[in-house]
Amino acid sequence: MHTASRLLKHARRRAGLSQRALAAAAAIPQSTVARIELGALSPRTDTLERLLRAAGQTLSVEPRLGTGVDRSLIQEFLRMTAGERVRRLKGDARTLRALDRAVILGR
Repeated sequence: MHTASRLLKHARRRAGLSQRALAAAAAIPQSTVARIELGALSPRTDTLERLLRAAGQTLSVEPRLGTGVDRSLIQEFLRMTAGERVRRLKGDARTLRALDRAVILGR
């Protein structure tokens, strides 16, 4: 199932709307809503936005987590001596072990 289809179906259900009610509110044929939700049709952005607005939602763009390179962190590490890097990594490892224990223990 495509992202747009999951997004639309979730928004419609959250709003408590049938496909027919959503289609009427967005002035789009119900068959189009059904085809989008089935993943048989990939909607244009403006169509998806109109449907989401009719369901009380909006479409927004946000950067993906974990993508891109934070060069400031690389530069920070390059300014450190080898000993400083080792101490930093040991501290990070202790923190990760503590977090891991907390998750396992449910704290």
